[in-house]
Amino acid sequence: MEQFYRGKKVLVTGCTGFKGSWMCEALLGMGAHVTGYALEPPTDPALYTVLRLGERMETVAGDIRDLDKLQRVFAEKKPEIVIHMAAQPIVRESYRNPVYTYDVNVMGTVHVLECVRRSGSVRSFVNVTTDKVYKNREWEWGYRENEELNGFDPYSNSKSCSELITDSYRNSFLQESNVAVSTMRAGNVVGGGDFAVDRIVPDCVRAAVKGETITVRNPYSVRPYQHVLEPVMAYLLVAWKQYEDIFAAGSYNVGPEDKDCISTGELATLFCEVWRQVSGCEISWQNVGDGGPHEAGFLKLDSSKIKRRFGWKPKWDVRTCLRRTAEVYRAYYAGEDAAAVVRKQIAEYMGM
Repeated sequence: MEQFYRGKKVLVTGCTGFKGSWMCEALLGMGAHVTGYALEPPTDPALYTVLRLGERMETVAGDIRDLDKLQRVFAEKKPEIVIHMAAQPIVRESYRNPVYTYDVNVMGTVHVLECVRRSGSVRSFVNVTTDKVYKNREWEWGYRENEELNGFDPYSNSKSCSELITDSYRNSFLQESNVAVSTMRAGNVVGGGDFAVDRIVPDCVRAAVKGETITVRNPYSVRPYQHVLEPVMAYLLVAWKQYEDIFAAGSYNVGPEDKDCISTGELATLFCEVWRQVSGCEISWQNVGDGGPHEAGFLKLDSSKIKRRFGWKPKWDVRTCLRRTAEVYRAYYAGEDAAAVVRKQIAEYMGM
């Protein structure tokens, strides 16, 4: 993979976000020429600034709802590969601001695809969506790529729409232009440097740093938790393979093994154990339901397709995932070089 990406021109939308920052750090480490297109970092602090990505790659400050500006970036940079990660990604925020959520996640996707269609340079496009695109029937088994798409809440539903739009552009325009197009549906990602609100691990970290008891809203909800590098490397794998063979394109789930699909309460318990090991500090959690909006009770993915086609498989189990996550946060809050820890983890993951 490193040899393939060396020298490739890659455009990453949403590069200032948590997952986008891990993506750009991995690409820079492989020698790619990376251009980012994004709004200012969504949190303060932000992993984007911790990694000093703004000093190491070109980032264009822009909104994916601004089609004219986005087109100018495509025309100037002539990317060969586009990874679309820009989104309004928080379920609770989608209940507070549904119009904004649909505007970003639906029309933003249309704008990116339109730029890909007009570019003449793009050969590989990956749209990053979510495991929540599926109509959730609270099944005990994982959803497969041919299941019905119909997310419940505005965030999930907007990502279902993004999937359908991508498929339409693929069928209507991009196949005949020999542009390979895939959508990637990943489970819940965990990793160092996520400072967002209303996400379980950042909430755990904030409480731990303050010496407070962690509050967990939905401890019995089961989710496919995985380290952020699992989907990031899967996205890059698919973008590479379909660049070389358009028939490798499609829709792919990226999730952990069944044993790592655990409840939020189990995750909080495991985090408390790992944080104690890494920092020496004792913490605990409590169940505090806040009467918030609907959230799925049980959700996991069947990743058989990407395993069969590309030999992909998750490398870190949920305990390893949380330990690696805690290592980054501990370094950051201790005033140490958290960026070096991130790079070390990427090198370790890729060397496995």
